[in-house]
Order: sequence, then C-alpha cells, then structure tokens
Amino acid sequence: MPVQTLSHTELRNDAERLAGGFPALLAQAERVASIVASGVHGRRRPGQGETFWQYRNYHSSDAATQIDWRRSARGDQVFVRDNEWEAANSIYFWRDGHDGMTWSSSKKLPLKADRASVLTLALASLLMRAGERCAIIGETDRPRAGRIGFERLSMRLAASKGHTDMLGAKIAPHAKMVITSDFLEKPDVWRERLARLSGRPVSGVLLHIIDPAEESFPYKGRLELRIPGMTKAAPFILGRAENAQDRYQAKFKAHCSAIDDIARRLGWTLIRHRTDAPATQALTALYLALSGDM
Repeated sequence: MPVQTLSHTELRNDAERLAGGFPALLAQAERVASIVASGVHGRRRPGQGETFWQYRNYHSSDAATQIDWRRSARGDQVFVRDNEWEAANSIYFWRDGHDGMTWSSSKKLPLKADRASVLTLALASLLMRAGERCAIIGETDRPRAGRIGFERLSMRLAASKGHTDMLGAKIAPHAKMVITSDFLEKPDVWRERLARLSGRPVSGVLLHIIDPAEESFPYKGRLELRIPGMTKAAPFILGRAENAQDRYQAKFKAHCSAIDDIARRLGWTLIRHRTDAPATQALTALYLALSGDM
C-alpha cells in the first residue's frame, strides 16, 4: 500500500508546535538558557565576531549593504564580504531520503522520514530564533536566519529528496551539521561519508531514527521481508519469524554499536530516537548537543 508523507504545511506546523513548547524544557539546563539569554555567542554586541572570513559572489537575496564595493570595483563581478561569525556559526541539515525512511511498523506511529523532518524543522526554528544561520545542505544557497529564512528552509526540506550526494555540497569550513537517518546502510558506508565530512572539516550531530519494530523484531509466524524500493525483487520469507528474533536483535545491537564507534572516533555526537517516544525528548537532546558544541 503506498504511503503518503506529510505536506510542507503539515511538517512546518508540527515543527512549530513542537518548538513552541520548548522554553519549559530549556529551563532544565542553566547552561543552555544562559546561551539563549545572551543572544547566542553574544553576536548582537557591536564589535564582536567581525573578523573577515571570505569574499563570495553577490546573490539576488543579499542586501545591497552587504556588497563590498571596493573589491567589486576591481572587476566585473559583484562581491559580498562575509565575516567570520557568519561562516563559523552556520548549521547545515541533511535528512536521509532513501526508500526505507518512508516506513512505519504501525499506523499509530509516524513514518521515520516524517519524524526526521519534524525534528529537523523544530531544531532549525529554535536555532534561527536564537540568531543562528541554518540551511539544508545541497538545497539552499546559503545559511539564513529569521522568519523568512525559516520559511525558505522548510520549503526546501519538504521538497528535498535527501540524496547522499548532497553531503558533498559546498559548505563553510568548521560549520556544524545535523544528519538525520536510520543509518541502516553498512557501517563502512557511513564511515566513509563521515570521514569525508570530518576532513573538510565539519562535525556535528547524528540523529538515529529507529522504528520500535526495527529494534525488537516482534513478529511471529510466516513473514515476508522486502528491500525498500525494490518492489520487483522476490521477498525473503521466514517460516517462523519468532525463531529469528534473538539473532536479529543481536545483529541490530552490533550494527548500532558499530555506528556508535564510528561517530565517537570521528568526533560526532550520536543521538538515538525511537518513533514511539515523544519528539520533545529528541529535540531537547539535539539542542543541548549543538549548544554545547558552539
């Protein structure tokens, strides 16, 4: 049966509702509250964080006041002057779009892709309210802040296919990333991807989305297993699924441990979230993790 993912408006509204109740959760952490109260990094104080970072080509979305006329006068290109804090405090998001993400073990649970999208937008909303600049890697031209920036980010996320080649898009050095996936591909695949990002250098948070059935394997009797996206491939059939439960759980645990080890070795923070748990728990962990890194 085909599945229907949430629309852009539904995702945005769910994310805003989730983020809207977050101030009470922030009160649990004095350190995070102090960061938010000071405007995050004190970036709104005159004279701080204005170190030159780079010149880049002017984009129609840039304000005229950002143009460096002296640099632009040297040639035919119009250049914008970026300062260090604009690059160093950029947060990029990537939500995995492979076929397995559009799955849920129960109609009472959200699709993994939808929970990933809601958490991505909720976190972006909180960060952008605090003055951070956010972008969907490979989908948006540059990180943005403010309400208009959030609207553009949410539309791009809703339209994004989440292809892995987007992870190779150009981003500012030393930026932070939030990668959301079920991480069910082989650990070596993720080791290579994260190693390339770490070498740029980029670091951040990995949000591991898990459907509860993927962890517990609660099935009994005859079971047909199919590879997501491969509808023409013959299914793998288990005559008595309960007999495979222990072996499956052991393999799943080993897989998670391998992902944990990769994240730890490469300097990424890993957060796990089951779709049967409140989304606010994952949002709290994400915000605290990012705030501690910046």
